[in-house]
Amino acid sequence: MRAVFIGAGSLAVMTARSLLKRGHEVVIIERDKERIKALTETLDCGVINGDGSKPAILKEADPAHTDILFCLTDDDKANILASLVGSSLGFKRVVTEIVDSELEHICLELGLEDTIVPARTISRLLADKFEGRDPLEVSTMIRDEARIYSFVLPEKFDGTITTLELPEKARVVCVYREDKLIIPNGDTKLAGEDDVVVIVHRDLLPDMEKRWGPDGTEKND
Repeated sequence: MRAVFIGAGSLAVMTARSLLKRGHEVVIIERDKERIKALTETLDCGVINGDGSKPAILKEADPAHTDILFCLTDDDKANILASLVGSSLGFKRVVTEIVDSELEHICLELGLEDTIVPARTISRLLADKFEGRDPLEVSTMIRDEARIYSFVLPEKFDGTITTLELPEKARVVCVYREDKLIIPNGDTKLAGEDDVVVIVHRDLLPDMEKRWGPDGTEKND
């Protein structure tokens, strides 16, 4: 798979390094020439020197052959603009980082559904740790070929977990209904707009996304 990053901050570089170790192709767009120079010395990836919110620069990154565009600069507005430009140019999936959580609803209104607020995620982890829970332990259990995937059932869905007809190497872990946790069994009745969380073999992720979409919304074609 191929990933393009706008911005060469610590989050982008650490993520890029992980992807490279897993054999994926990575391209980083950065306007700072000194950062570009440092990248070429430490990472075996493609680099483009320029403003990632400019259409000409993003076209150079080859949208048609890119799986995900990550907009991870230290400027929320630049990330939002780059995400909109990237979407208009045909990037299959765009992930937008914002620091100011008040901008999240604007991102959603603009159609930027893959918006992340890193500080919010970290704050939840720290709060859980303060109360004696360590959610990071989950990452040590979900390892090797195991992956977590979630999807939202269509509004008119009528059935049970069994009728989902999931692949053999996929199991429902839990269901969220209006933010309430449900630990299900095979006969659990599911409702439209339930958020279903599944543990699945990583090789099956393309099949899951083909059915439900990368954003977890079932396709009807």
